Amino acid sequence: MKYLCAILVLSAFFGSSHAGDWGKAVLDKTPIEECYDLGGEISSGYMTDYIYYGVRYARDSVWSDVNYTFDSLAFPITVGAWYLNSNDDAVGLDELDLYASVALGTYAGFDLDLGYTHFYFPESAGFHYGELALDIYRSLGFVDFIAEASYTFSGLGNQSGGWYYQAGVEKSFALTDATSLVLAAGVAYSDGYYSSPKIGLLNGGDSGFNHYYATASLPIALNCRATLTPYIGYNGSPDGWIVDEIDGGFGPQSDILHSGVTLTVSF
Repeated sequence: MKYLCAILVLSAFFGSSHAGDWGKAVLDKTPIEECYDLGGEISSGYMTDYIYYGVRYARDSVWSDVNYTFDSLAFPITVGAWYLNSNDDAVGLDELDLYASVALGTYAGFDLDLGYTHFYFPESAGFHYGELALDIYRSLGFVDFIAEASYTFSGLGNQSGGWYYQAGVEKSFALTDATSLVLAAGVAYSDGYYSSPKIGLLNGGDSGFNHYYATASLPIALNCRATLTPYIGYNGSPDGWIVDEIDGGFGPQSDILHSGVTLTVSF
C-alpha cells in the first residue's frame, strides 16, 4: 500500500494538558514506499533458441511482453501481449501472442490459473490458432511443484485439437540480498498435440513422452522495480520420444543447449 507522506491530525482536548502545540500537525514518521506496484509489467529479452513445448522454432530471437493484472476483482485477471522476432534469416519467424488468465485461487493446497492464448504468425498468411491452459502450483517446502495442461483448438470445423502436459519442480537459492539461483527440471507428455490440425508437425501417432528439460537462471534485482535474469537450459528428447521426430524448421530435434537473458520492469 502507498501511504501519504504526512498526515494532518487535528487534536482537541478538554483540560490543561495536550500533546504537542495547539494548531500544529502531528507528522507521520512512516517511511515513504517508493515502489508502489500498479499491476503492470514490461519485459524484453534475447534467446539463442526459441523452444516451445520442446520444439525449436527459431534461433537468435528477441522478444517483448507487456501485461497488466486487475487484482481488485474477485478473481485477479491478467491480460497481455507477447511478440517475438527471429533474426535468423533461415526461418524469419514473427509471432504475436495475445493472452488472458484468471487466478482461480487455492484448492487442496494447489494454486490454479486458467488462461487462454491466441497465436498469430504475421508472415505466414494470417495463420493463427488458440490454446487453453491450466497452470498448477504448490510449494512442497523443499521444492515447488509446477504443472501445466494445455489444449489446442483447431478452429477447423469438427476437427479436434490435441493435449499437452508438463510437470516439474523448481528450487530457489538466495545468493545475496539481490541475487538468487533458480534451478528447475521436468518432463512433458503429449497426446495428439503435434498432429492436431493447427499444429500439423506429425501425421498422427504422437501420444507419448514429449521431452525433458533442465534450466538454471540467475534473477538479479537491479532495484525495487527492475530484474535482470540470465539463464541457461537443456532440452532433451531421447530416441522414440515425440520431439525427437519433429522438424520445427531445423531438421529432426535432438538435444538442445540454449541460453538467454530477460529484463523485467514492474510499474
